[in-house]
Amino acid sequence: MAPLRSWFSIPRGSHFSLANIPFGIISTASSETPRVAVAIGEHALDLEAFAANNGFSALSTIQPHQAVFSQPSLNAFAALGRPLHSVVRKYIQSIFAADTPYPEVLQTNSALQKQVLLPLKEVQCHLPFKIGDYTDFFVGLHHAYSCGVMFRGEADALNPNYKHLPVAYHGRASSIVVSGTPIRRPNGQFLDNPAAEKKVPIFSPVRKLDYELELAAFVCKANKQGEPISVRDAEENLFGLVMMNDWSARDVQSWEYIPLGPFNSKNFGTSVSPWVVLIEALEPFKAKGIENDQEILPYLKQEAEKTVYDIELQVDLKSKL
Repeated sequence: MAPLRSWFSIPRGSHFSLANIPFGIISTASSETPRVAVAIGEHALDLEAFAANNGFSALSTIQPHQAVFSQPSLNAFAALGRPLHSVVRKYIQSIFAADTPYPEVLQTNSALQKQVLLPLKEVQCHLPFKIGDYTDFFVGLHHAYSCGVMFRGEADALNPNYKHLPVAYHGRASSIVVSGTPIRRPNGQFLDNPAAEKKVPIFSPVRKLDYELELAAFVCKANKQGEPISVRDAEENLFGLVMMNDWSARDVQSWEYIPLGPFNSKNFGTSVSPWVVLIEALEPFKAKGIENDQEILPYLKQEAEKTVYDIELQVDLKSKL
């Protein structure tokens, strides 16, 4: 697929290319009220100001809903549903395209460019959603096996249910923060000497603080209590993805996880990236997943052949040393 060309200056290799158009929440020193924006190259397009200055004049479907761009979270925009997310994303792409059919909206409107295109280094990013609850899934065969070896040894690394159902736990939504927010090393209860015959815990600052490079998905549609969403319709209920760091206190986790799983070892902090990549933008990266050697129950079977995303993730560690 040929890269999309833009009249706007987007650095080569930018994560915020014209093919992406991720959504987030920003504020500035001159306008401290958080509002909706998209990232494009090294800039943020302030959608509140863009909408207020007839930026969506050529997109009639969003005009009755433009107030969502003045909200301090993406919840209201997400609740509009994927069809509207799609047309807004495609419209913004067309506004920045080299052959834009609407040059008067932004390309030739230098005054509006100065007002709505804000350098990313001058904006403050906020948590993109107001999060009422979240579930952390134990996804990834290799990850599950490695963690199982850490806690149970190679022979019992994978629990019998792992290949049959989605394994997950509920975390603490109030400790989710936007990336860059400092995380304080927690105190916890764990075994000073796990090999000792008598298991006597201590309470101390955790010694095995770990990071986890994960992807998190935001849900955009609600379902009535007691009425499940079919696996066939699940994707239509997703807004987009962010990167997530599920901070983990491994020494606390190894002591507390039996019988009910992680609790204090996971609830002290979870970091998410500020820019949400729409599910639609990831369509080109769909791929066939690892074959399950177990027969799963019918309600979990997906009809599509490509059910995972081929995405390369990378983490860099910075130390004071």
